Amino acid sequence: MLSYRHGFHAGNFADVLKHAVLTQIVRSLLRKPAPFFYLDTHAGAGRYDLESAMAKQNREHRSGIERLWKLPSVPPELEDYLATVRMLNPGGRLRFYPGSPLIVRHFLRGGERMVLCELHGTEVLSLRSLFAGERRITVHPTDGYQGLKAFLPPPERRGLVLCDPSFELRNERERMTEAAAGAWKRWPTGIFAYWYPIQDRRTADRLRRKFRQTGIDRLLAMELSVLPESGDKRMNGSGMIVINPPWRLDEHMKTLLPWLHTTLSPEGEGGWRLEWLAGEPD
Repeated sequence: MLSYRHGFHAGNFADVLKHAVLTQIVRSLLRKPAPFFYLDTHAGAGRYDLESAMAKQNREHRSGIERLWKLPSVPPELEDYLATVRMLNPGGRLRFYPGSPLIVRHFLRGGERMVLCELHGTEVLSLRSLFAGERRITVHPTDGYQGLKAFLPPPERRGLVLCDPSFELRNERERMTEAAAGAWKRWPTGIFAYWYPIQDRRTADRLRRKFRQTGIDRLLAMELSVLPESGDKRMNGSGMIVINPPWRLDEHMKTLLPWLHTTLSPEGEGGWRLEWLAGEPD
């Protein structure tokens, strides 16, 4: 359970999708002046060196963020996300990649709070070093699903929870959907974004059905695959299921997903998918 290190995968195509959705949601929360709350259940290290030994092992960022980095222009829906990456690379050479906590931190105003949960001891130390002295950001060495119980509901009425576990455990999908149902009941006004890997269509569809069966009344699912399905259980795509998606998120992703597919899968392998699992567009 504690062996996973996201540094091996930082900046890959799955991070591009996850963080593009994340920035869209955060931007929607910023439209109102009232402060919001952010909870990251599996926060990771917060920042990743793409020239580290971990990142160099598979160089997954080369088929992810690096392809976007080299482009002269990107769709408007990606500009905020790329701004957070440029923040770490002011010289113009791509070396560092921000994790979800650092991306959200980039947009915070004076009143927002962040709670970061992480179990891996080395990653906890990295987070505490990264956000040292920032009283509105707290780091907790705890299981993310326990964090959903401990920190929800927050005093703030508005906010976002990001849940993106490593999926090392066989029952991770069951844990995720059970936790999602409970968290939504405790904080029905919050936005929740759940990330999942796609290794085969059958497993991904089963997870989507489990979310439908929770009784949650507004669910938007989006997926991006860049490789064909194979029998070796490799990750060929990833998805996000968003509870209480903000206004027009579906419209923005309907434009962005085909662009990302074309850009991150030049050979045209895989595909994209956008579907309301429950509820209707505003």
